[in-house]
Amino acid sequence: MAKNLSSTRIALCSTPAWRLDKFIEGHLLGDITFLTELRTDVNSISAFLKERCFQGAAHPMRVSRVVMGGSYNRYTVLKGRSEVDLLVFFNNLTCFDDQFKLQKEVIEEIQKHLCQFQQEKRLREKFKVQSSDQPNFRSVSFKLSYPKFQQEVEFHMQTAYDALYEVRRKENHNCEIYNKVYARLIRECTMLGKEGEFNICFMELQQDFLWKRPCELKNLICLVKHWYQLCKEKLREPLPPQYALELLTVYAWEHELPDKHETQTARGFRTVLELITKYLCLRIYWTLYYDVLHEQVNAYLYSQVKRVSPLILDPADPTWNVAGLNLQGWCILAEEAKAWLDYPCFKNRDGSRVSSWDVPPDKKGFVFL
Repeated sequence: MAKNLSSTRIALCSTPAWRLDKFIEGHLLGDITFLTELRTDVNSISAFLKERCFQGAAHPMRVSRVVMGGSYNRYTVLKGRSEVDLLVFFNNLTCFDDQFKLQKEVIEEIQKHLCQFQQEKRLREKFKVQSSDQPNFRSVSFKLSYPKFQQEVEFHMQTAYDALYEVRRKENHNCEIYNKVYARLIRECTMLGKEGEFNICFMELQQDFLWKRPCELKNLICLVKHWYQLCKEKLREPLPPQYALELLTVYAWEHELPDKHETQTARGFRTVLELITKYLCLRIYWTLYYDVLHEQVNAYLYSQVKRVSPLILDPADPTWNVAGLNLQGWCILAEEAKAWLDYPCFKNRDGSRVSSWDVPPDKKGFVFL
């Protein structure tokens, strides 16, 4: 993987702006056949866990569903990507804090049955549970190998409270249902001091946020993620979360609403890197799922937006500042972004610099009650 990253770093650096779309298509986009096979295998594992977990136990806890998260369910997966998050939802967790209280018991149960799944060779030799000397009650890991695609994928399986059960159950996803969920989230987070720690419960909304976006934006996200991986390999320092850069890319795209142009991708890429260099001014949020007319949600959002930058609120979880608190990481990433702005990938055919979109780092226009 490191060798591949090094070669694609050179390739990206030397790719002219008008050829970036071809670079993404040829070097970054995942293989559809591989992704289809991967999802089929995950469905087999999910069905097994639904059938086996806590069967015969006196309590009614059962697996209700398993959700594959992140890029593999958003079609912004990078070729060679090696890690995936899986969420297991149980039918009788009644509040957010249950996710923590029952975590040890549930993870042990899942690991037991994954080991059985491996012993029964349901997926032959391609499936292997990861062993660890240190007990980890937050997740259990396993690998799937695909020699014909020269790919190995490591899964991290976690458990979660099904906060969106009522939303999924009702066809009309009205504000009242979301208000109930977010008011409860805010109340429990502030009371328990666990802001942002329940964001995995909203993974499906995070995916929906990107699902209907145009292919051009998804490809730009792939390019930004690839650049992030190059930085991660080179810098060897803790950096801001990759998800923060994905959201930054969406924000830039939404603000500009780009037109068709041969350097559109380069302009978007440059805009994101320039926003990274302005990290101390970042104050970005969305109100797609949050109802700003709801008194409790509005008051909480007001307090969040007034916090110190950088601020990038998760569109699905108002308690989670995805930008995090690692200012040193942002500083290091910003310096790398500045260096990249002079590379050939931001040059027009006549040698001039590609212009960025006019996107402010501080979102304006939110009206508080």
